[in-house]
Amino acid sequence: MAGSRRWLQALRPAPMRVDARERLRVVAGAIAGVLLTAVLTALLAHQGTSLPWLVAPVGASAVLVFGVPASPLAQPWAVVMGNTASALVGIASVHLFGSEPQLAAAIAVGGAIGAMFLLRCLHPPGGAAALLMVLTGVHDWRFALDPVMLNSTLLVAAGMVYNGVTGRRYPHPQGAATAPAAGVATREATAFSSADLETVLAHYNQVLDIPRDDLQAIVDEAGLLAARRRMTTLRCEDVMSRDVKVAEWGTPLQEAWSVLREQHIKALPVVDRARRVIGIVTLADFMRGAALDLHDDWPSRLRRLILPTTTTHSDKPEVVGQIMSRQVRVASADRPLADLVPMFAATGHHHIPIVGAEARLVGILTQSDLVAALAKVDGL
Repeated sequence: MAGSRRWLQALRPAPMRVDARERLRVVAGAIAGVLLTAVLTALLAHQGTSLPWLVAPVGASAVLVFGVPASPLAQPWAVVMGNTASALVGIASVHLFGSEPQLAAAIAVGGAIGAMFLLRCLHPPGGAAALLMVLTGVHDWRFALDPVMLNSTLLVAAGMVYNGVTGRRYPHPQGAATAPAAGVATREATAFSSADLETVLAHYNQVLDIPRDDLQAIVDEAGLLAARRRMTTLRCEDVMSRDVKVAEWGTPLQEAWSVLREQHIKALPVVDRARRVIGIVTLADFMRGAALDLHDDWPSRLRRLILPTTTTHSDKPEVVGQIMSRQVRVASADRPLADLVPMFAATGHHHIPIVGAEARLVGILTQSDLVAALAKVDGL
């Protein structure tokens, strides 16, 4: 039952992801293209004759030229040579198998497809062009040139003008994706290259009705959107470091310095007894307290700052609260990680304490945590 349901669902047409303006553009283009082709063909070669001046496959070609101008199946070479070569194959089938119309029809269509593969001009209406030759019993080889090639050439010319005027590239280059302009979001933001795409397409081993550069751009943009979506779903609590070394206002400088150096960290949040953040002490605070902007004898000045004073009175800071930075930026544990990226990138922050219920410290987010999260989001 489930298999039958899936089979029936596979028959459902996919929604058309184009708006009314694009649909109107395609319809108007097909009308203009076929009209121009018909009028010019009649004027150029068919006045006063009973020969057909327009072949039916041109209608199908118009769907591709104006509806999907980026498709490899709609490119000028595919349209002109696909229809022309197929017509020649159809005429050959009439000469060879004319007494067996059913066989001639089958040979014409199959042979046309083979010829189009060989000439790299696969064009679905070409199959119809080959079949048309058999059904109408065309024996004259010139019919492939006039009207088939003439119709196809005029339609392509109309497509070049109309698609260009309406903002669609035609012809559309069919090679690998070219290097984008500087400053444009590109595949560097995703985890695969053009070579990877070519490898997958070779494994897929089917004709795709989309040029490689458009396919690359679509996959790239989808990857970027997915990365942004994952970034908005990640919260600070998902990537923060939970084992946080802290100091209190009265923590001796020597003790705080030892923690920073031994744990290879650059900052200690300073908390009160309720574990609420009241400041942060960093290596920079120690440097500033020791006046290390003065280059002479700085090891001695740093040592003097860190070591506790043995007398009852002191003319230097003795505890963390005396050198800590009181203006400290914190973030809530449920805040989206994406909100903190500008903070790290533009304001020079390297460590952001993370607070939970009642503004109590629950973790710390570092640049390393952020980079690791971004790498995981990008699939690196």
